[in-house]
This record gives sequence, C-alpha cells and structure tokens, in this order.
Amino acid sequence: MPQPPALSDAQRQAALAKAAEVRQRRAEVKARLKMGTLTVAELLELADTDEVLGKIKVLAVLESLPGVGKVKARKLMDAVGIAESRRIQGLGVNQREALEQVTAR
Repeated sequence: MPQPPALSDAQRQAALAKAAEVRQRRAEVKARLKMGTLTVAELLELADTDEVLGKIKVLAVLESLPGVGKVKARKLMDAVGIAESRRIQGLGVNQREALEQVTAR
C-alpha cells in the first residue's frame, strides 16, 4: 500500500484542525436533528450548497432523529432503497423525495 504524502508539522496541524472543525459541525447538525430544530428536508437543502453537510452519511442522519435507532434507520433506508454507505450528496432526486416523505411522519 502506498504511503501518504509527507506533511510538514504546520500542514499536519492545519489538517487536524480542519478535521476537528468538520466533525464539530456535523455533530452540531446531528444534535439539531435530535432536538427537532432542523428537519431532514431543511438539511437536504443546506447540503446542496455546503460540502461538509453533504458528506454526512444518510444512516447517521436517520439515527440522529428522535425515536429512530439503528434498526429502524436501516429499515427506513431499505424501504426507500438507499444503500447504508450512501452520503447525502449522493442521493438521487427520487431518493431525496422518498426520504423526506418517510421522515416527515
């Protein structure tokens, strides 16, 4: 397996800081979903223009919803026809609409 490129200490620190910021942002979005201050439809709209939000896995989004656990999230994804590894930005138009309908209940 090839080795990752050698980074200077400054580059490594910048990459670590950026990764931490991205993780924090995603955690905030999942917390807002759990509290109910953000809907899946609103998240899908935000993800169209925000790359950080677009890279959240759909499974993680569903598991963040109140009353939806790991098993129910997987069942919802099967019902809609979304693979477990799919990210928000990779959803098709029909998948997005189906996801909005399933989560609006």
